[in-house]
Amino acid sequence: MLTRKQNELLLYINDYLSKTGTSPSFDEMKDALGLKSKSGIHRLITGLEERGFIRRLPHRARALEVLRMPQTATAEGKTPARQSFAPNVIRGEFDRPLHGVRAGPDADTVQLPLYGRIAAGTPIEALRDPDTMVDVPSSMTGKGEHYALRVDGDSMVEAGIMDGDVVIIQRCDTAENGSIVVALIEDQEVTLKRLRRKGNSVALEPANQSYETRIFGPDQVRVQGRLIGLLRHF
Repeated sequence: MLTRKQNELLLYINDYLSKTGTSPSFDEMKDALGLKSKSGIHRLITGLEERGFIRRLPHRARALEVLRMPQTATAEGKTPARQSFAPNVIRGEFDRPLHGVRAGPDADTVQLPLYGRIAAGTPIEALRDPDTMVDVPSSMTGKGEHYALRVDGDSMVEAGIMDGDVVIIQRCDTAENGSIVVALIEDQEVTLKRLRRKGNSVALEPANQSYETRIFGPDQVRVQGRLIGLLRHF
């Protein structure tokens, strides 16, 4: 499950390796993807590495190995460098009502739409699954609009949020410092992180020492909801 840019970079690296036998430089990758800085390439490579698509070869500068390709790959295991990539994604504004529907005569539960997987690691685009609902105790939701997302990743484990958990989100566009939120980054990627604001900076803070806190400008991050609970199946 990759973002558009992660997918584009993986295809470029694979094609470059196939043609030259060596890895492209950060500058070449930056130019190929039309990015302004190499820091964006570093972030994308880290995301691909964490998801098991590539690995960095030790003791060799700029050496990358492609371990696997996305599901769009051809039968031969290669994907054309410019093959289109069109994931079904949540775009940021939830224009349709997301109110839960009461389930059962005793009204002890509500049904919420389960909108796919959200990264609790390097951000990914949340895949929409409009036909799936999840039963949630009505005491968890309260007032407002709610939806559910399945967690993909381990960067919030120290907050008790594990890979595969279903998080219950109250839709909102603001949240207090320290809240765990669904954050839309640069209108492209969605992630679950703890929100910290200081001055004009917005920090998205993981709950796992293996991950770094990322800092953004005030216009780069939009809150899409606040975590109010989670469900876990054993």
